[in-house]
Amino acid sequence: MYDLETRKRTLALLDQGFSQNAVSRRTGISRAAIRSWRVRTEPLDRSAPCPRCGDTPLAPQDPVAYSYLLGLYLGDGCISADRRGVYCLRIACADAWPGLIDACAAAVLKVRPTNKVCRVARPGCQYVTCSSKHWPCFFPQHGPGKKHDREIVLEPWQRTVVDAHPWDFVRGLIHSDGCRITNWTTRRIGGALRRYEYPRYFFTNLSTDILALFTGALDLVGVEWKQANSRNISVARRASVALMDAHVGPKY
Repeated sequence: MYDLETRKRTLALLDQGFSQNAVSRRTGISRAAIRSWRVRTEPLDRSAPCPRCGDTPLAPQDPVAYSYLLGLYLGDGCISADRRGVYCLRIACADAWPGLIDACAAAVLKVRPTNKVCRVARPGCQYVTCSSKHWPCFFPQHGPGKKHDREIVLEPWQRTVVDAHPWDFVRGLIHSDGCRITNWTTRRIGGALRRYEYPRYFFTNLSTDILALFTGALDLVGVEWKQANSRNISVARRASVALMDAHVGPKY
């Protein structure tokens, strides 16, 4: 493992204008290592304990990032275990939204700062992944089968986090299974039928439990919503859309 000073000297060469290939040839350090240091300079400290596993379980050290990540996980995330008992968190992010991919990776890193965060490319998307023995501690909703086929209920400590940071939870859900669109209808103005456009947010999920968590968070922040059908929640009133624009905004 390279020490911190070596990492800083290597990154300083990049700041001087050298390419990653040139720095790699000059230092003997692989390009993959150099790329990873641009994301995280400090070496990993894998000795940090899980805040949920102690005699007195604690909330995640960054509750804002956790609330956002919880929304992403409930929408587009999954957890799987390997034969060693290590769990891998995977969150699917579409290539169309590079800012969302960065925000997802940053949130994972803040929740588990001692673990490596990777991006695995697949057709049309990237999986933001991170391995840890403790992901079920952070996401007790993990279980066999699809989320909409099993009960999804927040633990009391999760509810405390979401109640304290509801906008981050809403943003995570919208970034995973939601969208902001421009809707249209027609109105008769001055005797003529004219097209009228207005913005609207949609959230789509097959799980009635996750839909209820989403609408419950909207109630906390004063956003009016309607259930369009069994899988869709709509936010269309002007004041509520303005609130959503201020705190969530379109994907990017």
